[in-house]
Amino acid sequence: MKKFYSRWQRHKIEQAMTTRRVVLLVGARQCGKTTLAKQLITEEIAYLTLDDTTLREAAENDPQSFVKHKLKTLIIDEIQRVPSLLPAIKKVVDENTQAGQYLLTGSANIQALPSTQESLAGRVSKVRLRPLTQGEIKGSLPDFLTHAFSQSFDFPWTFYDKDAIIEMAFRGGFPEALTLEGRNQKKWHRDYLEALLERDLQDVAKVHRYDAMRELTKVLAAWSSKFLDTSSISSGLSIHRPTVVTYINALEALYIVERVLPWTKTDYDRVGKQSKLFMTDSGLMCSILSWNKDQIRFDSDRLGKLMETFIFNELASQIDASEKDYELYHYRDRVKREIDFLIEREDQKILGIEVKSSSSIQKKDFNHLQWFQENLAKGKPFVGIVLYSGDRPLSFGQNLWAIPMSMLWPSHSI
Repeated sequence: MKKFYSRWQRHKIEQAMTTRRVVLLVGARQCGKTTLAKQLITEEIAYLTLDDTTLREAAENDPQSFVKHKLKTLIIDEIQRVPSLLPAIKKVVDENTQAGQYLLTGSANIQALPSTQESLAGRVSKVRLRPLTQGEIKGSLPDFLTHAFSQSFDFPWTFYDKDAIIEMAFRGGFPEALTLEGRNQKKWHRDYLEALLERDLQDVAKVHRYDAMRELTKVLAAWSSKFLDTSSISSGLSIHRPTVVTYINALEALYIVERVLPWTKTDYDRVGKQSKLFMTDSGLMCSILSWNKDQIRFDSDRLGKLMETFIFNELASQIDASEKDYELYHYRDRVKREIDFLIEREDQKILGIEVKSSSSIQKKDFNHLQWFQENLAKGKPFVGIVLYSGDRPLSFGQNLWAIPMSMLWPSHSI
């Protein structure tokens, strides 16, 4: 039986539909977009899916008639299958400026589609849905960043040890995969990726070498949490660098990989400018790489990659769901000082986060955070956190904290 999860982004969708003519719900296939969209259906809201062959052909042959409706809202699922609907929708909402006329869902970034000639700029609000977070699975609110910026860590939470967090990371967040165990879960992830490459990839790119794309996907899974270097990535593949760039862009458009930009808001001339690459689901990453939980526990490099990828997806989901404006970055300079994540709030206050799999923390684990605080924050309020697998929050100096990963999911519920 499929379990019902309360999604953090539902409020954002409903809010956007009161002010914008078109709302676009995007995210990887099977992350829960259709389930969430169907939860919004009422007598005044209709639902159509372009995964239905008959509906898709009707949409392609007569876009104007397909998008006409007299209801409050028309939901069109998988809009990337028929991009020619977008100009027809634009015509409707330009003639009638009432909010909430269309809710579109897409498993590909429609702005990245070669066949897209209309972006609906100024008429559309985009909402990103990711695979389930642990907070959504456990019924928590996305409040961690609010607590972290205010350094208020006295809220109720439940402790999960390192093994429990590794288990969470191996499962990932695709709803259907969560119902499976062991080999069945791994097979689901692999079948998912195969279907994506065979079916959805053709919507976003002309791929002639599917064998090379499969191999690239495996390389990118191993590259998760590393600095994006297309020359190094292409060196081990039988495809040229420009093709690798095109294929990476296609996987980004399908929300399988994502870049985190470097923080460069400084005149410090040694700051690095490479983006970091992440898989957008740690469970999918583990299955692609055929990782074994028992092996990972004793492999510090792989464990570090797993934890950082897992935490990236948790933080990115909290940022997406927040009512405040946050920007997510990473930091690295030529002296090899690195901070896994920098989150800058709309008031320019900065939160630095380092991810450590260890259950114990030392003062030296704060070296880069403290250096950034003293040299680059330059008067901007700064809080530095090391997330670890321990069982209590600890102060390590002014605005420096060791915080259990478990505190990402406060115990108070939705």
